[in-house]
Amino acid sequence: MLHTQEWQAHDIHHHQNYSISLALNAHEVKEAQRLRYRVFVEELGARIQTPIAGVDADRFDRHCEHLIVRDTSNAGAGRVVGTYRILTPEAASRAGNYYSESEFDLTRLRYLRDGMVEVGRSCIHPDYRNGTVIALLWSKLAEFMARHDYRTLIGCASVSMADGGHNAANLFVQLLDAHLAPLEYRVFPREPLPFERLVTGRAAAIPPLLKGYLRAGAWVCGEPAWNADFNTADLPLLLPMSRLTPRYARHLVRG
Repeated sequence: MLHTQEWQAHDIHHHQNYSISLALNAHEVKEAQRLRYRVFVEELGARIQTPIAGVDADRFDRHCEHLIVRDTSNAGAGRVVGTYRILTPEAASRAGNYYSESEFDLTRLRYLRDGMVEVGRSCIHPDYRNGTVIALLWSKLAEFMARHDYRTLIGCASVSMADGGHNAANLFVQLLDAHLAPLEYRVFPREPLPFERLVTGRAAAIPPLLKGYLRAGAWVCGEPAWNADFNTADLPLLLPMSRLTPRYARHLVRG
């Protein structure tokens, strides 16, 4: 991991009954991976191959920074209740590519790569989805970007395919007018979701994570990809730090 040596104990921030920091050792990373397994596999039914039972792990984890939120209340006993992983451009170079390149052709983003951070594997324990934990993750992520002067954030927002993909297709069409990226930032799915055949015209439900990205100023930078392992439609997102809306920019001032 690249930057954790710079984030020591004084970088563990506390907020009421929570703390947030970057994972500083392998044990803390595994705590995040166990939460990911709990959410993605046990709750959402993802089909993943993992070398350790009860752990969601892949080859990118050792290159990533891992943001973790803990419940520090007496009842929470310090357990990890939220996580986000961060792949810096330097780490992506060591890994050979960004994770999202397995789903999308990122050729048009090649000029952004030296300042482009990828985020993913965002998940929150089902007992803590009240907005506080995701706000803490976003705040620390914004601080990380500012501290290291990274200019662009990319990631995917996953939409469940449990309904056969209709909500995901409706959502993509619904977002086209207001949130589609300029042509020079478009990416292309390797396994496209056939959204034209799945659209029903019904108002789409927007997942909370995607809603947060859009409020921050992110663009949808291409058609959704079908992720068969996770049974999701993945929308590619791009957020230049220069587009951060004032509400989210306040986090950068604190950083």
